[in-house]
Amino acid sequence: MIWRPAPGWPEAPPGWQPPPGWQPPADWPAAPADWQFWVPREPRLPVRSGELTRRDLVLETRMVMIAFLVPWIISAVLTLAGYEISHATLTQLPTFDSRQPAVNVVLGLISYLPVAAVVPLALLLLARTGQRPADLGLTRARVPDIGVAIGLATAGLACEFVLAIPFTALKHSALVNTAGPLHVPAYYLIFGLSQAFITSVAEETAVNGYLLTRLDQLGWAPWPAFWLSLALRTAYHVYYGLAVLLTLPLGYFLTRSFQKHGKLSRPILAHFLYDSAIFLIAILAH
Repeated sequence: MIWRPAPGWPEAPPGWQPPPGWQPPADWPAAPADWQFWVPREPRLPVRSGELTRRDLVLETRMVMIAFLVPWIISAVLTLAGYEISHATLTQLPTFDSRQPAVNVVLGLISYLPVAAVVPLALLLLARTGQRPADLGLTRARVPDIGVAIGLATAGLACEFVLAIPFTALKHSALVNTAGPLHVPAYYLIFGLSQAFITSVAEETAVNGYLLTRLDQLGWAPWPAFWLSLALRTAYHVYYGLAVLLTLPLGYFLTRSFQKHGKLSRPILAHFLYDSAIFLIAILAH
């Protein structure tokens, strides 16, 4: 807020504000009864709104995908490179203090939270063009939605187990980088389930809810949009090496589900159930 003089008063010096108890000199004209001495400060760069063009949406989509994907693709490539160099076993659990497992759970949860940073950004940008969360199917899951999600997760797990059979011969190969049983206390499930939740919400919001919606608005046909979404989804799982192929069935089911029904709650719940099952097996298996 800035102070402005009444009509007929001399202009105040830049940045001047009346001190407490200040009164104008008696020979100054009286201020109008409805005069406002304090008014909002004009911004140096005022907001200029206008209709978004196709070029604007293309640029926005590219920037969102870069912001979401590049850090995780780089991390995946570095993980794979580290495995090829040192053959260190892949682990999905953080180790901040080897003597304090509980500390690892708490700090692991905190360190994983940035994965979800893309969610409010994607939803805000979609809302700017009129697509509210409810329009994406981000509503309370009903019984049929839960049933569909269970079916999607089950189908993804079944396909992965079938595809994993040929990879047993490559168990000790440098071409495959997978994690086995984790041999950690059962309370690590807190971290596993939390990571599964964060991952499912972030990934499905970004590569399904946001990307597929924008590609549809930009005139992409369903199948080219599907293949791009699946390719980007797969790209940040390259740390598995050739085993990245095991992620394709679930990606296929989740992407097609959103394309056909427009209900983002289904792939989110299915992804959560799928990842949770993987963590349950890895943590509880001995």
